[in-house]
Amino acid sequence: MFRLNSIRLSGREVLPLIEGGKGVGISNGLTAGAWAAAGGMGTFSGVNAQNFDENGNLIPIIYHGKTRQERHYELIQYAIKAGIYQAQMAYEKSKNLGGIHINVLWEMGGVEPVLEGILEKAGRLVHGITCGAGMPYRLAEIAAKFKIFYVPIVSSARAFSALFQRSYKNFTQWLGGVVYEDPWRAGGHNGLSNKEDPTLPQDPYPRVLELRRVMNSCGLQDVPVIMAGGVWHLRDWKDWIDNKELGPLGFQFGTRPLLTQESPISQEWKRRLPTLQPGDVLLNRFSPTGFYSSAVRNHFIQELQERSARQLSYSQDQEEGFPVRLEVGSRGRPIYVKEEDIHKALQWIEQGFTQTLKTPQKTVIFVTPEKALAIHKDQIECMGCLSACVFSNWDQAHGSTGLRPDPRSFCIQKTLQDIIHNGSIEDNLMFAGHNVFMFGQDPFYANGFIPTVQELVERICTGD
Repeated sequence: MFRLNSIRLSGREVLPLIEGGKGVGISNGLTAGAWAAAGGMGTFSGVNAQNFDENGNLIPIIYHGKTRQERHYELIQYAIKAGIYQAQMAYEKSKNLGGIHINVLWEMGGVEPVLEGILEKAGRLVHGITCGAGMPYRLAEIAAKFKIFYVPIVSSARAFSALFQRSYKNFTQWLGGVVYEDPWRAGGHNGLSNKEDPTLPQDPYPRVLELRRVMNSCGLQDVPVIMAGGVWHLRDWKDWIDNKELGPLGFQFGTRPLLTQESPISQEWKRRLPTLQPGDVLLNRFSPTGFYSSAVRNHFIQELQERSARQLSYSQDQEEGFPVRLEVGSRGRPIYVKEEDIHKALQWIEQGFTQTLKTPQKTVIFVTPEKALAIHKDQIECMGCLSACVFSNWDQAHGSTGLRPDPRSFCIQKTLQDIIHNGSIEDNLMFAGHNVFMFGQDPFYANGFIPTVQELVERICTGD
């Protein structure tokens, strides 16, 4: 047995093993409760959680509002009820062992009313809030209001320092831990800055060490750091464990819990995971959040890549640099393109990509008429699932970002809801960490074996 000392995380003595919070129904009360019952810190997602009736039947979210604002309000009300349901399930399944976190994204639509609405009814059932995807300055204030711990997710010491100086220094007694999420290796949305090269992953050790030094300078020596992203076998991290330089430390697992008996993903999805190979996860910037994210290379990602590849600069008027007139769309409306680009445009049109859609960057993409209609429909049906969306130009503070909607992106709510409700795993967004190929190489999963959460935690504790 690999020796693991417990850590004090969000006020609980737990194994230094944390379930990563995956939104839109992937980390739920069942998975979180099982992880906690195994002695770790379970995490259910408050991001578009699922709600069920008294008979265990899923309550679908059906929008009746005619405006985005009305649908946004409906989304918030459903999210609160669903979050409460998942908190209750997690608490019951945990048997009061381990600990329970609720995970939210700071850039999700209505994050503050959703979080407060859940905690008002279910705050006594959870021990802490994990939160990333943005700069959650008000996270500490909300946690303190409900007297529970907060655990920010950051990708650099600089980000934590900014959060601490602006807000967290006033609520240090409720800081339960800090998650360092490797922006090159973690699944889902990633915190790469504009100064960091997405093609050149950095060694996480000096970055975590710098985070620890910043925390120590703030008097946070006893607050654990949680390493997230790229964690599979603990034996690969033996130099980190009980490392006095790093201080109290835990490890977060986001991808491995996907393949458990309790995991709510479809059987098709579970069968797909062991077939993935190194390089099958793409770090991309298609997300409507504007952040980088890591997802499996499938038909969905391939179509987004091809859509962006069929892109040209244009001018509405004939001018220097844009001398060539091009009539596009069913109405033959003219745009002007560069002389060296006209052959590409004509080739795409001949291939059936006859419709052009304008982007916020003074470019056009070429798509089929059917795809143009689907994109336009998704933009119209926006329900404000993000605080600001580049795809639909929704902004919850002002109604609109003021920018042209970006057709190179997609409706993230639609695709994530579809894949968790047994939609196609090829034609939807499938988030995963870059180590997902390990399912096919790890003998633990040989012959199609799918462990329970308890069995997975026990396996992790051996170092494997």
